[in-house]
Amino acid sequence: MDKDIVINTDKLTKKFVSFTAVDHITFDVRQGEIFGFLGANGAGKTTAMRMLCGLSKPTEGKGTVAGFDISRQQENIKKNIGYMSQKFSLYEDLKVWENSRLFGGIYGLTDKQIADGTDEMLRKLDFEQERNTLVKSLPLGWKQKLAFSLAIFHNPKIVFLDEPTGGVDPATRRKFWELIYDASERGITVFVTTHYMDEAEYCDRVSIMVDGRIDALDSPKRLKEHYSAQSMDEVFTKIARKAQRGD
Repeated sequence: MDKDIVINTDKLTKKFVSFTAVDHITFDVRQGEIFGFLGANGAGKTTAMRMLCGLSKPTEGKGTVAGFDISRQQENIKKNIGYMSQKFSLYEDLKVWENSRLFGGIYGLTDKQIADGTDEMLRKLDFEQERNTLVKSLPLGWKQKLAFSLAIFHNPKIVFLDEPTGGVDPATRRKFWELIYDASERGITVFVTTHYMDEAEYCDRVSIMVDGRIDALDSPKRLKEHYSAQSMDEVFTKIARKAQRGD
């Protein structure tokens, strides 16, 4: 396998009794790539992401994440990825620096790595005055930036972002994507799900799931050309209307 490939799946499948949530999906993601993982509710995105994050074993097929087998080396996967959900996973009753210490400890960093990493993170975010602020007192957009920074605090090979911009305004979303671009330029692979089709335009490549299968996978430019569409929203609408199942 190409050493630049950090996510690889081959006919990855997840069944629940008679229901096939993820149906033989095959794709690769390269180091530093921003990979959009799209699909309507019920398409199978969350189930697929859980397998990739080492939280659920596949029923059939195989795959690797950061070089580790998703069926047999789930704990290794968890140590080599970052994860951020729409709920941000922050501890609201802890201060900013205390969240940093907690996440650093979870990721197995030394006290010096945590201290140095915290200082660097606060400088990058222009949060130096917020070191002792309780997280629950921060504006939503600031929490979002902090959550992302903590998800990549241990410099993982891959960060999984599960609808990370839900509920924030367009200007805040654009600023958040600047952090994503910065992480990508540092070589971190960004695997992102979103319901905002304008954000799909920012990805290097996009896959679109329909009823558990990947129905389209290419760059936004090529997808728009293939579907004779002016926007990714139009592409998504054309593909998603094939879906037979919903929530």
